[in-house]
Amino acid sequence: MFEVFGILLVFLLLLVLSGLKVINQYERGIVLTLGSYSYTLEPGLKVVIPIFQRLIKVDIRITTSDIPQQEVITQDNLPVGINAVVYFQVVRPEDAILKIQDYAYAVTQYAQTALRDVIGGVELDTLLTERQKIADEIKSLVDKETVDWGIDVTSIKIQDIELPADMKRAMAKQAEAERERRATIIRSQGELAASKNLQEAMKQMAKSGAISLRTLQTIEATTANPSNTVVFALPIEVLKGLEKLGGK
Repeated sequence: MFEVFGILLVFLLLLVLSGLKVINQYERGIVLTLGSYSYTLEPGLKVVIPIFQRLIKVDIRITTSDIPQQEVITQDNLPVGINAVVYFQVVRPEDAILKIQDYAYAVTQYAQTALRDVIGGVELDTLLTERQKIADEIKSLVDKETVDWGIDVTSIKIQDIELPADMKRAMAKQAEAERERRATIIRSQGELAASKNLQEAMKQMAKSGAISLRTLQTIEATTANPSNTVVFALPIEVLKGLEKLGGK
């Protein structure tokens, strides 16, 4: 008799202990009584009725979910591989449990579909230059659908855009041609500035007669060796410059 009583006492004690639940700060507890939703428990030590009640814990922290690489055809019929990541958070735990079977999987799948739809409607140049704008558009579509599930999509980021090999080569050639064009423009601007400075210097030397003096210095330098015979044809400008120097 005492043995049976002891067994019953231990069984009741274990049953009571099984009803004690600890809910962490980053969790919420959904209580179902005989299969029906009863209430949501806040963090702390809580008690549920064993056998009659069931506790489902829901993590309300921001969750990160990778979107596997997708092969998408852009509006200008170019295939690209897209990697993305979606950040979401449960804001209404009861809806996340009662309205959707697997909310994390559902969010990822819907984000994947929205990514295909949005990128399929833009051209490659737009995809490369307006990545954040496109990601925000994808987020808006996913957020609109998942709000009824008690989910808040905080952000969607496009991590990588993989282009075909021939497209990469074409873009590399285009970038090289652009760099060469810029270098040519810079060189031509430098040469133009140098020519203007040289032209101005020539004008000043012509006015002062210094150009004639420079010519004479050049002649003297080239005839330093007596064995060399050099014939110069002096322009009329040089003669005029010599006259100015003589007049001074």
